[in-house]
Amino acid sequence: MAVSGQSAVFGKRKEPHTVIIARGDEIRHFTVRPWLAAVAGSALAAVVIGYLGATSYLVLRDNLIGAATARQARIQQAYEDRISALRAQVDRITSRQLLDQQLMETKVTELIERQTQLSERHGRLGPLLERAEGGLNNILPATVPVPATREDTSASAAGIIDAPQTLALANLGGTQNGARPFAFWSTGAGSQTPASSADRADKLFVSINQSLKAIESDQIAQISTLANSASESADAISNALEAAGLPVDSDFSQGDVGKSDVGGPLIPVDGTTIFDTKVKELDVALNTLDQVKQDARRLPLANPAPGHAVTSPFGVRTDPLIGAAALHSGMDFRAPVGMDAKVTAPGVVVKAGWNGGYGRMVEVDHGQGFTTRYAHLSEILVSVGEKLSAGDSVGRTGSSGRSTGPHLHYEVRHNGEAVDPLTFLTVGKKIARYM
Repeated sequence: MAVSGQSAVFGKRKEPHTVIIARGDEIRHFTVRPWLAAVAGSALAAVVIGYLGATSYLVLRDNLIGAATARQARIQQAYEDRISALRAQVDRITSRQLLDQQLMETKVTELIERQTQLSERHGRLGPLLERAEGGLNNILPATVPVPATREDTSASAAGIIDAPQTLALANLGGTQNGARPFAFWSTGAGSQTPASSADRADKLFVSINQSLKAIESDQIAQISTLANSASESADAISNALEAAGLPVDSDFSQGDVGKSDVGGPLIPVDGTTIFDTKVKELDVALNTLDQVKQDARRLPLANPAPGHAVTSPFGVRTDPLIGAAALHSGMDFRAPVGMDAKVTAPGVVVKAGWNGGYGRMVEVDHGQGFTTRYAHLSEILVSVGEKLSAGDSVGRTGSSGRSTGPHLHYEVRHNGEAVDPLTFLTVGKKIARYM
């Protein structure tokens, strides 16, 4: 292969390179142009550069993929950690809500039980209050606490806090079966967090609990007040009768004997026991008062001519007709002709007619040896054997019999012996406010 020479002289035309290939008798030659050599070199350089670039890419790609994979793994791990933290937080909140739900349901159940108990107590107090109202009337204090009913208690409990702060606790019901999650809903303008709602609910429960305790205390205070009033009334009636020498049941006239001589072990009691004890005390006190009143009402303690002056008392006096000393066995009341003469206690008429110096007279038997006489009547309105109630009219006043003018002659006798009616009238005035 021969290569043509190249002139070194500047400015002369260069001859192209010729490649001659000889094989046997065949000779081939190729002329290599400069631009073709440049293209071939550029292509070779491009191939080399592409190869080197591809190799670099393949080498770097693994590193890039590994870095991307590691970054993705870190992101995924961080995301999973965040999810785990949020799940743990949700579990804690759910657990707390469940605990709060159980606590609130327990509190609601307790409040409902206490409210029901108060309603039942009020139902038990109803008959006693009616008895006390009829038996104590004017002797009760000016203000006596009255237990609230279920509706009153609910209304007072709902009104403990202002309307914007009222919690709808109805959602507490119905969660036992898992129908809906535990939540507090506020009726205020802004939303409330579970923590703040729970705090408000706790305050509400505390307020309701205090209200129920106040109602319980009021009930017990009311019972104690009524029992004390009934006992004091019974004692007052018994003491007045006993002081006047009138018959009284010994069970009701013990006074204060032995009240300071007490003792026994200390045994704490709950509110229900206290309530039951107080109710029994009130029942016993009212029974005692009723019995004492019943005994007192059988005695002639009323005034046969209320509002009329006494013209002649019981005892020794100068006889108005003969002017000599004589025993006046009753009391004379100034009264016009025709005024009603009223019986002073329930009883049975044993005499009704003319009786010597008594003129027209009515005698009533009240039991226990006590009788009363109403004399100098102008008219008799009853007959023998007739049963009378206190205040019934037995006749009209007048001046029949041994009399100097119209008046009412009134006698009280015990076992046939005349006693001073003033004693009975005085006792009647003392115990009138208790009757």
